[in-house]
Amino acid sequence: MPTTDLKLTEKGSLPKPGPVGRLVRLGFGAACLYYSIALFAVFPDQLMDGDNIRSLLWNGVLGGLFLVSYVINIGYSRAWKKWPAVASILLLAVAALYSQMLTGHFESQFFAYVLWGWLLYIFTHLGIAFIIAGFIGTPGCEMRAFHDLWSRLSGISTKEHICPVGPLTPIDRWEKTQAWMKRA
Repeated sequence: MPTTDLKLTEKGSLPKPGPVGRLVRLGFGAACLYYSIALFAVFPDQLMDGDNIRSLLWNGVLGGLFLVSYVINIGYSRAWKKWPAVASILLLAVAALYSQMLTGHFESQFFAYVLWGWLLYIFTHLGIAFIIAGFIGTPGCEMRAFHDLWSRLSGISTKEHICPVGPLTPIDRWEKTQAWMKRA
Protein backbone atom coordinates (compact mmCIF):
# COMPACT_ATOMS: atom_id res chain seq x y z
CA MET A 1 0.00 0.00 0.00
CA PRO A 2 1.42 3.41 -0.98
CA THR A 3 2.30 5.60 1.96
CA THR A 4 2.96 9.30 2.25
CA ASP A 5 5.55 8.61 4.96
CA LEU A 6 8.91 10.24 4.45
CA LYS A 7 11.40 7.41 3.90
CA LEU A 8 14.69 8.96 2.92
CA THR A 9 17.63 6.79 1.99
CA GLU A 10 21.31 7.54 1.49
CA LYS A 11 22.48 9.09 -1.77
CA GLY A 12 23.43 6.45 -4.33
CA SER A 13 21.19 3.73 -2.89
CA LEU A 14 18.56 4.00 -5.64
CA PRO A 15 19.16 3.31 -9.33
CA LYS A 16 19.43 6.29 -11.63
CA PRO A 17 16.72 6.25 -14.26
CA GLY A 18 17.72 5.21 -17.74
CA PRO A 19 16.34 6.69 -20.96
CA VAL A 20 12.90 5.08 -20.59
CA GLY A 21 12.51 6.28 -17.00
CA ARG A 22 13.64 9.75 -17.99
CA LEU A 23 11.19 9.89 -20.89
CA VAL A 24 8.33 8.77 -18.63
CA ARG A 25 9.28 11.51 -16.14
CA LEU A 26 9.39 14.10 -18.92
CA GLY A 27 5.99 12.89 -20.17
CA PHE A 28 4.42 13.14 -16.71
CA GLY A 29 5.97 16.58 -16.28
CA ALA A 30 4.59 17.72 -19.62
CA ALA A 31 1.12 16.44 -18.67
CA CYS A 32 1.18 18.27 -15.32
CA LEU A 33 2.44 21.48 -16.89
CA TYR A 34 -0.13 21.18 -19.70
CA TYR A 35 -2.84 21.17 -17.02
CA SER A 36 -1.18 24.16 -15.30
CA ILE A 37 -1.09 26.07 -18.59
CA ALA A 38 -4.76 25.26 -19.13
CA LEU A 39 -5.47 26.68 -15.68
CA PHE A 40 -3.58 29.87 -16.58
CA ALA A 41 -5.56 30.14 -19.82
CA VAL A 42 -8.87 30.47 -17.96
CA PHE A 43 -7.68 32.86 -15.25
CA PRO A 44 -9.22 35.17 -14.10
CA ASP A 45 -12.26 35.75 -16.28
CA GLN A 46 -13.17 32.21 -17.29
CA LEU A 47 -13.05 30.29 -14.01
CA MET A 48 -16.84 30.22 -13.99
CA ASP A 49 -19.18 28.84 -16.62
CA GLY A 50 -22.32 30.76 -15.82
CA ASP A 51 -23.04 30.06 -12.15
CA ASN A 52 -20.80 26.99 -12.01
CA ILE A 53 -17.08 26.50 -11.67
CA ARG A 54 -15.62 25.20 -14.93
CA SER A 55 -15.12 21.46 -15.16
CA LEU A 56 -11.43 22.09 -15.88
CA LEU A 57 -10.99 22.94 -12.21
CA TRP A 58 -13.19 20.14 -10.88
CA ASN A 59 -11.28 17.60 -12.99
CA GLY A 60 -8.10 18.19 -10.99
CA VAL A 61 -9.54 17.97 -7.47
CA LEU A 62 -9.31 14.21 -6.86
CA GLY A 63 -5.84 13.99 -8.37
CA GLY A 64 -4.77 17.03 -6.37
CA LEU A 65 -6.07 15.56 -3.11
CA PHE A 66 -4.28 12.30 -3.86
CA LEU A 67 -0.99 14.02 -4.75
CA VAL A 68 -0.77 16.92 -2.29
CA SER A 69 0.63 14.88 0.61
CA TYR A 70 3.37 13.43 -1.61
CA VAL A 71 4.23 16.84 -3.05
CA ILE A 72 4.51 18.43 0.39
CA ASN A 73 6.02 15.58 2.41
CA ILE A 74 8.62 14.36 -0.07
CA GLY A 75 9.19 17.71 -1.75
CA TYR A 76 9.83 19.56 1.50
CA SER A 77 11.27 16.64 3.53
CA ARG A 78 8.34 16.63 5.94
CA ALA A 79 6.82 13.69 7.79
CA TRP A 80 3.28 15.02 7.98
CA LYS A 81 1.64 11.84 6.63
CA LYS A 82 -1.86 12.68 5.24
CA TRP A 83 -2.09 16.08 6.95
CA PRO A 84 -1.46 18.09 3.76
CA ALA A 85 -4.51 16.37 2.21
CA VAL A 86 -6.56 16.96 5.36
CA ALA A 87 -5.50 20.63 5.42
CA SER A 88 -6.41 20.92 1.73
CA ILE A 89 -9.87 19.48 2.34
CA LEU A 90 -10.36 21.90 5.23
CA LEU A 91 -9.15 24.85 3.12
CA LEU A 92 -11.52 23.97 0.29
CA ALA A 93 -14.41 23.33 2.71
CA VAL A 94 -13.92 26.66 4.48
CA ALA A 95 -13.71 28.46 1.11
CA ALA A 96 -16.91 26.71 -0.04
CA LEU A 97 -18.74 27.59 3.20
CA TYR A 98 -17.57 31.19 2.98
CA SER A 99 -18.81 31.32 -0.61
CA GLN A 100 -22.15 29.85 0.48
CA MET A 101 -22.52 32.52 3.17
CA LEU A 102 -21.35 35.31 0.86
CA THR A 103 -23.32 34.51 -2.30
CA GLY A 104 -25.80 31.78 -1.42
CA HIS A 105 -23.88 29.32 -3.63
CA PHE A 106 -20.70 27.44 -2.79
CA GLU A 107 -19.64 27.65 -6.46
CA SER A 108 -18.64 31.29 -6.46
CA GLN A 109 -15.83 33.32 -7.98
CA PHE A 110 -14.10 33.32 -4.57
CA PHE A 111 -14.19 29.54 -4.27
CA ALA A 112 -13.01 29.25 -7.89
CA TYR A 113 -9.98 31.44 -7.08
CA VAL A 114 -9.07 29.31 -4.06
CA LEU A 115 -9.50 26.07 -6.00
CA TRP A 116 -7.54 27.48 -8.95
CA GLY A 117 -4.60 28.57 -6.77
CA TRP A 118 -4.46 25.25 -4.94
CA LEU A 119 -4.53 23.22 -8.18
CA LEU A 120 -2.03 25.51 -9.88
CA TYR A 121 0.47 25.07 -7.06
CA ILE A 122 0.22 21.27 -6.88
CA PHE A 123 0.42 20.55 -10.61
CA THR A 124 3.05 23.21 -11.37
CA HIS A 125 5.29 22.02 -8.52
CA LEU A 126 4.87 18.40 -9.59
CA GLY A 127 5.33 19.20 -13.30
CA ILE A 128 8.56 21.13 -12.77
CA ALA A 129 9.86 18.36 -10.47
CA PHE A 130 9.15 15.73 -13.14
CA ILE A 131 10.88 17.81 -15.83
CA ILE A 132 13.98 18.39 -13.69
CA ALA A 133 14.04 14.70 -12.68
CA GLY A 134 13.82 13.69 -16.33
CA PHE A 135 16.61 16.00 -17.46
CA ILE A 136 19.10 15.34 -14.65
CA GLY A 137 18.19 11.71 -13.95
CA THR A 138 17.11 12.02 -10.33
CA PRO A 139 17.04 8.55 -8.74
CA GLY A 140 13.81 7.55 -7.02
CA CYS A 141 11.00 10.02 -6.51
CA GLU A 142 10.75 13.04 -8.76
CA MET A 143 9.80 15.16 -5.75
CA ARG A 144 13.47 14.95 -4.72
CA ALA A 145 14.56 16.53 -8.02
CA PHE A 146 14.88 20.01 -6.51
CA HIS A 147 17.08 18.56 -3.75
CA ASP A 148 19.10 16.55 -6.28
CA LEU A 149 19.65 19.60 -8.47
CA TRP A 150 20.69 21.67 -5.46
CA SER A 151 23.05 18.88 -4.38
CA ARG A 152 24.68 18.82 -7.80
CA LEU A 153 25.06 22.60 -7.91
CA SER A 154 26.26 23.07 -4.33
CA GLY A 155 28.19 19.86 -3.76
CA ILE A 156 26.20 19.22 -0.57
CA SER A 157 24.90 15.65 -0.43
CA THR A 158 21.17 15.05 -0.13
CA LYS A 159 19.07 11.99 0.53
CA GLU A 160 16.91 10.06 -1.95
CA HIS A 161 13.37 8.76 -1.67
CA ILE A 162 11.93 5.69 -3.37
CA CYS A 163 8.79 6.47 -5.36
CA PRO A 164 5.82 5.50 -3.21
CA VAL A 165 3.29 5.25 -6.07
CA GLY A 166 3.13 5.01 -9.81
CA PRO A 167 5.19 3.29 -12.47
CA LEU A 168 8.56 4.96 -11.92
CA THR A 169 10.15 2.52 -9.47
CA PRO A 170 9.16 -0.58 -11.49
CA ILE A 171 10.41 1.08 -14.70
CA ASP A 172 13.72 2.03 -13.06
CA ARG A 173 14.18 -1.50 -11.68
CA TRP A 174 13.27 -3.11 -15.02
CA GLU A 175 15.55 -0.77 -16.92
CA LYS A 176 18.48 -1.53 -14.61
CA THR A 177 18.22 -5.27 -15.50
CA GLN A 178 18.28 -4.72 -19.26
CA ALA A 179 21.41 -5.74 -21.17
CA TRP A 180 21.49 -2.46 -23.09
CA MET A 181 21.64 -0.55 -19.76
CA LYS A 182 24.53 -2.67 -18.46
CA ARG A 183 26.61 -1.73 -21.53
CA ALA A 184 26.05 1.98 -21.01
